[in-house]
Amino acid sequence: MENKDENLWRQAQKRVKFKRHLFTYIWVNIFLWVIWFFTRGEDIQSTIPWPAWTTFFWGIGLGFSYYNIYHTSDNAVEKEYEKLKNKN
Repeated sequence: MENKDENLWRQAQKRVKFKRHLFTYIWVNIFLWVIWFFTRGEDIQSTIPWPAWTTFFWGIGLGFSYYNIYHTSDNAVEKEYEKLKNKN
């Protein structure tokens, strides 16, 4: 790790972790929706299907993770650090 930029390395690790999380989210939700489809019986209810809750709330968390990893710059953190450093 001698020639690697530490910040870029950390950011790459976060992105790989997010991609794994996204992959898991997709497959688990496919599995849950398939279970729901085959176990719902003959009556189609007008209520919200139970896998929708998992898909929705887990998706919100995934969206926050995406924003945090891909749209939060290190410059903002560095600027805030410098502001705090100069304040003291």
